[in-house]
Amino acid sequence: MTFTTFTRALALTLAAACVLPAHADSFASSASSAGSASSGSISDSIGGSSNSSSGDNKRAETGPYRVIDVAQAPAKAGVTRITLRAVAGTAATEFWVDVPDRALAERRVARNEVVQVNERVYGYEFAYGDTKQPFFLALQDDWYRELASRKVTI
Repeated sequence: MTFTTFTRALALTLAAACVLPAHADSFASSASSAGSASSGSISDSIGGSSNSSSGDNKRAETGPYRVIDVAQAPAKAGVTRITLRAVAGTAATEFWVDVPDRALAERRVARNEVVQVNERVYGYEFAYGDTKQPFFLALQDDWYRELASRKVTI
């Protein structure tokens, strides 16, 4: 699901919630859980860049990355930590991304597989290298906060 598709689906779900106030809670919770399964904030999801001169370890470059490790994220139940190393380039760019297990329910990521990382205006898109199908979005913190569930009074 692309971000545009996700945004449209979220907008339609919220519009339906406004039209059918008796069911607003269930629609909003469905939209919230769908978004949280495939997205997270950069602050909570990315770390460990080995070549950052600024000390900013929340930065990745667009391109293909080889999966060098897949493990349970430390102190995060239901979250998989995927360690990635750039396929191309002179520096050994390496970082990890924590992905909710629900985002990997249809297809796991395996060691030595290639993952495509794309920088977007809203953050980073992580996609399977062979199909280019996105499986996780690491959103800029302000974008992520905008997706948070809020109780709406009508």
